[in-house]
Amino acid sequence: MVKNRIGELVGIRYPIIQAPMNWVSGADLAAAVSNAGGLGTLGPNAGANAITTDVELTGERLREQIKKVRSLTRAPFAVNIPIGVGDDLRFSKKCVAVVIEEAVPVVITSVGGPNVYTKVLKDVGIKVFHAISTPKHAKKSEEIGVDAVVCEGFEAGGHKGFTELTTLVLTPMVADVVKIPVITGGGIGDARGVLAALALGADAVYMGTRFMATKESESHQNVKDAIVRAQDVCTVSVPKDLMLARDLSNAFTKQYLEMRKAGVPDAELKAFLAEHSQYPGQHLGDTDNGEVCCGQVAGLIDSAPWAAEIIEGIIKNLSSVMEELKRKLAAFPA
Repeated sequence: MVKNRIGELVGIRYPIIQAPMNWVSGADLAAAVSNAGGLGTLGPNAGANAITTDVELTGERLREQIKKVRSLTRAPFAVNIPIGVGDDLRFSKKCVAVVIEEAVPVVITSVGGPNVYTKVLKDVGIKVFHAISTPKHAKKSEEIGVDAVVCEGFEAGGHKGFTELTTLVLTPMVADVVKIPVITGGGIGDARGVLAALALGADAVYMGTRFMATKESESHQNVKDAIVRAQDVCTVSVPKDLMLARDLSNAFTKQYLEMRKAGVPDAELKAFLAEHSQYPGQHLGDTDNGEVCCGQVAGLIDSAPWAAEIIEGIIKNLSSVMEELKRKLAAFPA
């Protein structure tokens, strides 16, 4: 096993973590990443075929996905639990109960305070990673007792805080203020990005969009094709009530941003988001009128291979990237 703080903490060979993605990262993808030496993660709505407000159904579906991962791999894996607020806490509380009952090795908490579930998870031996968006939140998470923090730069796909700190800036800021391992994501899709993240102070990388375009991903084929076709300016930042999203730029994002600019009432905006959510976008494949969360790294992606091929390619190319870096560093005096 490679000597690395994240590797030693959770027992993985490579410090590559597949970020959880709504309607995308189910058991097949999580197991494939873990079998290839990374850490696969079950995302929200893993294995789902429809939107539900049933808490018990949500919990039991998660249990089924956990069992399926275990049927496909003996390697460690993670489960993402968005904490939420208000009524959403019913869902996260149920999911926490399930991961404890199923003795999941790693939980990645997000969209909420680390104080909510960290202790109850750690008390039963589960490793806890918590997603943050500022150095202040990273320090607070460390004080509460999380095992590692996950920071995602402004380039990253999906939902995050309103801060617009990029990976290049946020990663060293976080690494400078905490002693626990730092996991970083946003704009990472190949060996160059991995090496850059490690140089910035990260102990592991957090890759979502790159794994969205894989054969094992639960994304609709239309979504995978759209990511492969994506060019340089392919995503847009979408502000919502409590957070920002980064989405594939399409008719949905254009209309939504125009509605916000025109001062459309919040209730109407929420209704529009509900109608054009990630379910019709990510899951049903309406890449024009549905929300498709993805990062800026989509512009670097030109294929949708097996997940293991992505990890193998990164490991294979790291040495040549390192040699090129050494060549360039020779221009600087020792």
